[in-house]
Parts: sequence; structure tokens; C-alpha cells
Amino acid sequence: MARQKGIIKLKGTIGDITFYKTKDGHLAREKGGVDASRIKSDPAFQRTRENGAEFGRAGKAGKILRTSLRSMLINSADSRMVSRLTQAMVKVIQADVTSVRGLRNVIDGEAELLAGFEFNIQGKLGTSLFAPFVGVIDRGTGEISVDLAEFIPANMIAAPSGTTHFKIISAGAEIDFEAETFVEAHSETAILPWDAVATVAINQVNAVTPASTKPLFLALGVEFYQEVNGQMYALKNGSYNPLALVQVSGL
Repeated sequence: MARQKGIIKLKGTIGDITFYKTKDGHLAREKGGVDASRIKSDPAFQRTRENGAEFGRAGKAGKILRTSLRSMLINSADSRMVSRLTQAMVKVIQADVTSVRGLRNVIDGEAELLAGFEFNIQGKLGTSLFAPFVGVIDRGTGEISVDLAEFIPANMIAAPSGTTHFKIISAGAEIDFEAETFVEAHSETAILPWDAVATVAINQVNAVTPASTKPLFLALGVEFYQEVNGQMYALKNGSYNPLALVQVSGL
């Protein structure tokens, strides 16, 4: 892979060189690689086929998780979140000690490895929200909840410059990775002032299917706002909003 220099940037293919644009700039690379039909049938590429199958499975699992939290991710995700989540799902699948290689999956893996995953590396929950919280996944009742005792926002929330207000958001998701379906519920506070006045205690309960046998997830986040002439505007269009998986029950 080479980086293009000069005033004129190329796109497309010239001979064996392909020119293209990425988030890292204008790049160029030489065409090559093994023929696809050989990869599909040659015994020498058995490991490659197994790895490819599991990577594809990780991609699908990441997509259904993202879809279940879409209403929150619209304002709380960085540009590389999809690839980071796929990589995290690969680790979940590789933790499957039951299935043979190539058939390992999320259900038999360790979904709990996703706990702590940050959807926005530009504004992490771990470096934004310092107010203590308790997240609970009650599989029997289907209640996925989070509680925060009263706190002083200016002391316990590290907000980006220009913030005047914020709100706490959370979601509970029950995901069937095999059927690629989900049940989701989410909650949010009113838009609250980011000041030195203590909030009231916050309790958010997100209900999914009682006694579910599917993996359950609790996501917690913060959205930042700026008040201008009595109107609330999402700060930087949400690019600094943190959101993370704070509890995971894989069963």
C-alpha cells in the first residue's frame, strides 16, 4: 500500500495499480492475490475458509447488535466503530470451546467479552461519566436497568467545551444472533442543566422478554447539548456523545 502525493489524486485502476481514497488519504496498491476459486476448494486454504466463515459470522453479529441500538448510535458512534465491533465479535466467537473451528459462534462463545465496549472512541463513557451507577440485568423479569444516585453534573460529568445541558440515556437489548432478531427498549432523562446543582436520583428500566434464553445487553450513554436563544442543539452533532456496553449476560 502506498500513499499518493501531488496535486492530482487518482481513482480507479491503471494496469496492475489501483488508486483509491480512504479516511487515511489517497492510496495506491498493486493488484494481486490468490484466485477466489482456489481459495474455495484448495485444501491448502482450509484455515483461510474457516477464518473467513467466522469473520463473516462476527460481521453479522455486530450488525444485529448495532441495529438493536440504532436509535442511540445515530448520535453516539465514531467512524471506525463498525470495524472495532467486528473485531470484538471475532474474539467472542474465538472463545467458543464447543464448536469446531470454522463453526464457532457467538452463542457458544463469550458474549461477556463485549462488556465495556465503547461505541465512540472520541468520547468514551469511561472518561466522561464519573457519577457512580449500578447496572442490573434481571433475566427472570426481563428488566435491564441502571441507577444513578443524585450527583452534581459539573463535578461528575466531563463535558466538551460549549456544553450547557446533557441527558442520560440507556437501552436494554435481547438479541437472537442465530435468527438475527432482537427486542429492545430504551430510556432517557429530560435534558438537564450541566451545572453545580445536584440532580435527582435517576432510575431507568428497559424491559425485554422475561426469562429469555438469549444474550442480554445494557448500554449506557450521555448526550451533550448547547442552549442558544432558548433552543437546544446537539453539541458537535453528537460526535462527542459517549455510549458503552456496561453489562452483558450471555447465558
